[in-house]
Amino acid sequence: MNENRSRRTLKAFALASFLNDLGSDMVYPVWPLFVTSVLGGSMTFLGFLDGLGEALVSFSQAGSGFLSDRLQKRKVFIWLGYVFASVSRIGYAASISIYHLVPFRIMDRLGKIRGAPRDAMLADLSTRKTRGAAFGFLRTLDNLGAVCGILVCIAVVQKIGYRPLFFVAAFPSLLGAFFILYLVKERKTGSAYVSLSLKDLTPNLKLFFILSAIFAVGAFSYSFMLIFARDSGYSTGFIPVLYLIFTATASAFSYPFGKMADRTSRKTVLMIAFALFGLLCAGFAVCGGTDPQKSAYAIIPLLFLYGMHKGALDPVQRTLVSELAPPSRKASILGAYQMVMGLCAFAASMIAGLLWDTYGMTAPFMFAMATSTVAALLVAFVEE
Repeated sequence: MNENRSRRTLKAFALASFLNDLGSDMVYPVWPLFVTSVLGGSMTFLGFLDGLGEALVSFSQAGSGFLSDRLQKRKVFIWLGYVFASVSRIGYAASISIYHLVPFRIMDRLGKIRGAPRDAMLADLSTRKTRGAAFGFLRTLDNLGAVCGILVCIAVVQKIGYRPLFFVAAFPSLLGAFFILYLVKERKTGSAYVSLSLKDLTPNLKLFFILSAIFAVGAFSYSFMLIFARDSGYSTGFIPVLYLIFTATASAFSYPFGKMADRTSRKTVLMIAFALFGLLCAGFAVCGGTDPQKSAYAIIPLLFLYGMHKGALDPVQRTLVSELAPPSRKASILGAYQMVMGLCAFAASMIAGLLWDTYGMTAPFMFAMATSTVAALLVAFVEE
């Protein structure tokens, strides 16, 4: 694949990712309200839908990664992923019962089958000197799409309502699928045997899986930070602005951190990502022990740190996994990695909730400081 084609493919991936997140984050801010207020669903049913979605994301990426390596096909999974996302939003808009949402929620989350094949293809068409920047650029456009989607939602939802908004949100992903179909060219190869065994994985890759899992078990959802902000005095109407702050910051820092990983080392950027998360958790823990009104002033800077953390972490994780994985199993390993991270993320939020309810609002942050410290120490033993 020549350099011009590689650049065109990267731009197509980034544009499609921007468009998809533009559509999805038009829906995200009002999804809970639509399920509970419009369709009359309970909080338990909302939790079921979201939990089902996270489980499907984890396993769909692992499955699509394996099949992509087995069939030596990438593009079809990427294209279908965006089509699924688009159709699911039309289904949401057309639903008149909470039970109608279930098949479309499944389709929406199955759209994540695009992730591992896309990352594997991106890793193949980039080089050691450009791979971090490539993943950073992709994450920049991804987060920028999210920022724009939230802004669109805030601007128009009260004027047009939920259902028309969901219909409109379907078109960006459909346009993204069009760009993938016509701009991305894939080399034709035959099928290959792909083992599911972990025995032939290098100790280096296994260590990276372990330290990433340790960190992920402490890296709870950003929802806890937003609830912390609300309890510190921020109004409910201002919470989406806080969400925008760290999302926009992640968008701004993803590409610079990706470039930094290419110019220095992957491990350096990874340790910075872990250190930023540990620092922001320390900040929240200190804030939790002070007067809520005083702690509110520190929350916005801490959310900037969270955005920087996400900007550093996401590109370098994908870069390292793609480079440590055997070439014949790149998509499979990327998919398995995302599955592990997804399952750990589910456990992290459960643990954080239990710690919050049992020991107070600072407990999850203290636990996360410990797991990020252990993970950072283990990074030293990873060989690039």
